[in-house]
Amino acid sequence: MIRRALAMTAALGAAVISIGPVTDRLARRLMAAPRQLPEEAAMATLLDGLGGEVVRLRSRDGVGLAGRWLAADPAAGGWEPDPGEAILLLHGYSGSVTPDVVDLGPFLRTIAGVLALDFRGHGGSDDAPTTFGLHEVEDVAGALAWLGERGVRRVALVGSSMGGITAIAATAILGDGRLAAADLPADGSAATAAEAPRPRIVAIVADAVSPELAVVVGRRLGLPFGVWLADRAFSRLARLVGGDPRATQPIATVGLLEDVPLLLVHGAADPLIPERAAARLVAMAPEGTRHLVVAGAGHGEAHRVDAVAWEAEAGDLLRSAFRGTRG
Repeated sequence: MIRRALAMTAALGAAVISIGPVTDRLARRLMAAPRQLPEEAAMATLLDGLGGEVVRLRSRDGVGLAGRWLAADPAAGGWEPDPGEAILLLHGYSGSVTPDVVDLGPFLRTIAGVLALDFRGHGGSDDAPTTFGLHEVEDVAGALAWLGERGVRRVALVGSSMGGITAIAATAILGDGRLAAADLPADGSAATAAEAPRPRIVAIVADAVSPELAVVVGRRLGLPFGVWLADRAFSRLARLVGGDPRATQPIATVGLLEDVPLLLVHGAADPLIPERAAARLVAMAPEGTRHLVVAGAGHGEAHRVDAVAWEAEAGDLLRSAFRGTRG
């Protein structure tokens, strides 16, 4: 009996010791997201068909970023885009913003001009670790400054998965633009009078967003205790990048949005975000948050599965938010 207990204790100790290298490898893998997805090559013609302008800008902390600007292209029906309004399109983990701009760009540009952004370490942007929203907030700050310099005064954020996580975190951390103190540079220096005012964030559409990072990563691993392992990996990642991405995950930030209109979209067939997790995030969100559940949609597939429902809900939120802040 004693020998068996000692053997079990030794086995448990060996497992604990061996988990360190595993979580270290996982953390480093999470930080190095693939720059492009294999299917992006086949989208070149569709992307070229959208036209627009390939742009370069800098994040607030100096990382070079790539993006594409699509001028507004209003559809028939009475909505008149305002040149002082824009939509910032934010993609998920892995690949560039190309799949999202091909999928959503034609619709979103009927409402406002669209800046589709490649996060740091993705697409055509400069190398930097992926931090699941922690440092990507600086990318959003840089994009807002770029838009402000071009006369844009009101911006809506539309993001899928990591893009939705970052949209929520950026609004909570940077503020929605109504408080000047939140717009100061990251180094704490005062903004000069010559700098263009930062646009106000007037609405957020967040698709396929998990309340906790470990849930979506752990379920993607498909391993027993995957969520626990992912949480350990984020602890290691926090030490590597100098900050914990779990501090800016949606469960910690969504309640801080106050009166910024928010639409949370969830695919009912999403294998990475169980329905109970999506419902928990909705429950934590401010009163008045809208929630769209799309039957049969997997992770980030809501628009492709039911474009009519997605565009009806997102379009109504975006137009009403822009209309309500004009003048």
